Amino acid sequence: MRSLERHRDAGAYALGVLDPADRFRFEDHLGDCAACTAQLGELRPTTGLLARYARATPPCVEWCARPAPTLVERAVDRLAALHRRARRRAWAAVAVLALLVTAAGAGAALRSPAAGGGGLALAGRDRASGVSARLTAGGRAWGSEVALVVRDPGGPRVCRLVAVGRDGSEQTVAGWAVRGGGERVAVTGGAAQRPDAIARFEVRAVGGERLLSLPVPS
Repeated sequence: MRSLERHRDAGAYALGVLDPADRFRFEDHLGDCAACTAQLGELRPTTGLLARYARATPPCVEWCARPAPTLVERAVDRLAALHRRARRRAWAAVAVLALLVTAAGAGAALRSPAAGGGGLALAGRDRASGVSARLTAGGRAWGSEVALVVRDPGGPRVCRLVAVGRDGSEQTVAGWAVRGGGERVAVTGGAAQRPDAIARFEVRAVGGERLLSLPVPS
């Protein structure tokens, strides 16, 4: 499988439509590809909704027609295009956030006045790990939509963003891989809690090490 095909298989892998051989090759590729790891994190809210729909569908319901392979490929490409547009919107929000952070001072935690009372804009840096991040979270009917830009001087390592609720519950919002050298990674994801129910966001290395904490103002 060529490199480009491996990248394109991220959507099919998230939807569970790869055959066992292609799934094995993609999982082997995933360990070394930060882009595919980030894309899987972005697809998690969509695949979660599809999984809930599948669980709610009675097993006796049969498809009226089976989708052709080309239809599946078009659906995967369409899903990828939607997520590219979502990333562009997230970058626009991050640009506004960068201006706010510059005006307020590095390491500040801000509540966005344009989010209708249900949104957050947070930024911070951990001196020990050197990890810094800017995060926005908007309230949605289903919970919170989150955009994160993180710079990590460590690595290589796999990281994840965790939302810690005020009740102590935890949810993984997104995951990504860091190759090292202070690279910047932008990811999007979602959490079931609304912004006012979240106590903090944490950037963690897979294995449990906390690299950065972004507390949410009360």
